[in-house]
Amino acid sequence: MACIEARGLRKAFGATIALDGVDLRVEEGRILGLIGPNGAGKTTALNAILGLTPYQGELRVLGRDPWSERDQLMRDVCFIADVAVLPRWIRVSQALDYVAGVHPRFDRAKAEGFLKKTSIQQSSKVRELSKGMVAQLHLALVMAIDARLLVLDEPTLGLDILFRKQFYDSLLNDYFDRSRTIVVTTHQVEELQHVLTDLMFINHGRIVFACSMEAFESRYAEVTVRPEQIAAGRALRPMHERQVLGRSILLFDGVDRRKLATLGEVHTPSIADLFVALIGNPTDSVSRSEEYEKQGATR
Repeated sequence: MACIEARGLRKAFGATIALDGVDLRVEEGRILGLIGPNGAGKTTALNAILGLTPYQGELRVLGRDPWSERDQLMRDVCFIADVAVLPRWIRVSQALDYVAGVHPRFDRAKAEGFLKKTSIQQSSKVRELSKGMVAQLHLALVMAIDARLLVLDEPTLGLDILFRKQFYDSLLNDYFDRSRTIVVTTHQVEELQHVLTDLMFINHGRIVFACSMEAFESRYAEVTVRPEQIAAGRALRPMHERQVLGRSILLFDGVDRRKLATLGEVHTPSIADLFVALIGNPTDSVSRSEEYEKQGATR
């Protein structure tokens, strides 16, 4: 069953087209990474999904129209835009009181249980907490809500690597149970690879790539090619080539790994490497996406 389904989703701000006929489908119980450069349409897409902006086209979220049925939808949806949205003057205990008062599915005892795993005191004010602690507080509040859809827009922006790891570990271990759906956007894509079940790239308001992580790991391979094998590697038509410390690294789609092993060291590429290969040339990214769709790579 689809948690989110869009057909021909379009949004324009004057002459600027933020979403240009987006089609997408997110099944329930999946973790989708929506990746794109600045200005690609990520936040506009999330705002449409959350019922925060009107749009053209068809969009259903948990079976509802998010613009006309937002009040009902928000009973089943949680959203983290940025850790800084918590008021700096509020005490932790007051934040718990507030969420308990406004959200019918908030479990205060569960939130307090999450906070006991941290060094956060309920008497502390948000302005007294570090960025990492604010992120922990925000996540504790959200994870204690029995929501079917969690939307995260750059949730770890400005946090150090330790807190970012703790954030995603907590998300997987304490929240995700395969009945909930998570949609996350971030520029720190290298930290998402072990978290995601599905991947989408958006550019110029269009979905230019989509696949499951299972397909990603089976289809794509990078080879650090031995110098004497460069010509043979290029003959296999890599989709991208880059140089690292004088070595050529070729990225392939759908080529037998046993054949690639004759060229050099084979490994699964990072999401960032595939993103650069597809989005590095914005004009080519659209034509590549159309080619992939014909091959059944997108869904």
